[in-house]
Amino acid sequence: MERQQRPNLIYIFADQWRRQAVGYEGEDQVITPNIDAFVREGTTFSNAVTCSPLCSPHRASLLTGRYPSSTGVYTNCKVGADVMLSPDEISIGDVLEENGYQTGYIGKWHLDLPELNVSEQPESGAEGWDAYTPPGPKRQGFQFWYSYGAWDEHLSPHYWQDSPKKIKVNQWSVEHETDQALTFIQNRTSDQPFALFLSWNPPHSPFDQVPEKYKALYNRDQITLRKNVTHCSFSVHTGETVDGGIEELKEKQLNYFAAISGIDDQFERVLQLLKSEKLDENTIVVLTSDHGEMMGSHGLMAKHVWFEESIGVPFCIRWPNVIPKMRTDLLLNTVDIMPTLLSFLDLEIPRTIEGIDLSDFIVNQQTGGPKEAFISAYPGRKEAIEAFREAGLDNRQFGWRAIRTDEFTYVIHHGYSPEDESVRLLYDLKRDKYQLHPEKIENPFKHRIAEELEWKLHHWLKDMNDPFYYKLEENCK
Repeated sequence: MERQQRPNLIYIFADQWRRQAVGYEGEDQVITPNIDAFVREGTTFSNAVTCSPLCSPHRASLLTGRYPSSTGVYTNCKVGADVMLSPDEISIGDVLEENGYQTGYIGKWHLDLPELNVSEQPESGAEGWDAYTPPGPKRQGFQFWYSYGAWDEHLSPHYWQDSPKKIKVNQWSVEHETDQALTFIQNRTSDQPFALFLSWNPPHSPFDQVPEKYKALYNRDQITLRKNVTHCSFSVHTGETVDGGIEELKEKQLNYFAAISGIDDQFERVLQLLKSEKLDENTIVVLTSDHGEMMGSHGLMAKHVWFEESIGVPFCIRWPNVIPKMRTDLLLNTVDIMPTLLSFLDLEIPRTIEGIDLSDFIVNQQTGGPKEAFISAYPGRKEAIEAFREAGLDNRQFGWRAIRTDEFTYVIHHGYSPEDESVRLLYDLKRDKYQLHPEKIENPFKHRIAEELEWKLHHWLKDMNDPFYYKLEENCK
């Protein structure tokens, strides 16, 4: 086996892949034999959640170990919003590069300012929310670059490397990016450790853009929907509503599952290369996603809501002979990933980190760990931001904040428009798995569980200097 001073790292994350949609969970009817085998070789988290169920906020928090209120990336990097990850942030890529790692980033980035925000005709040809990120500090320490900003053409993707010349491809993006990942690993300098972040866009919509061979694995007539698909328990602006009927939803779900089976296929290629190159025992491999997908649950599609289908992500980590083969109930939040990985790599954790190092809990198979995960979502649509500004309000004081424990999810929702009324909801995750029966809390200080969670949210929001805190304080007066 090739020996190195520190282990290599491969961090693979798909976009909009929910925790329930993988074979080993035994929930959605997804065929993932390779992933199912992989999880038996490492530690699998039953309670991994995203700190913000939206692409850019999660990615910024993943790379920095800091919450959206701290990174300033509270909504997607998109046309009309002056939001991007600051080059001044200390990212995991920066730390890895400074410590002699060969670093690479392949796939969707979605952390740069869309080029149409600064130029009507970008030299790179970037359209919509897309962007070419040139070499330099905005790449956050990643040396090898084969990426794009945000573009959802899975069967005809494009990328940029170190010039504004767009690289157009006629190949399923997951397969093509895996090709690039294998080449990166094969071309490494053998006397240095490497760290590769591989960001697959599928199973993100459009769902039908997936090779037919993966669709053929499924029969639409045998597809079943989750028990909460047709149930909408209250009226509040949370996300995109379901269009079409049950059969159309089944077709979308089939394609969603097919993309995940394709991910399973491509993931195995990475594992096989590590084995053939004798790198598998000295390489930490993580497989996860940035957030989930509602797929009709509670009458909603997409994400940006507090339900388990949206905030829950698969998270599996393998490092042979170091990380135990187990399933853990440890609560893992996005901000905990960077400090945990750096600890495994024996690298110093920056003081800017707001997450928790879980490495000792994992290695020693300890119970305990974090008692709560804090989750946030802000009004980010252009029209919503403009409506708040016209009303003389700060849109960041609105949206919702939630605290997720191993038993409960408690939500305070101030709305996505100035006219929305505030609501507090408590979900008992043990007794109500599908979150069909939330308890509407009128006065949290007259409810034992809600009061405890309310105060924890208050303290966290104050510590994070989240504008939402000042709205809470105003309402309490």
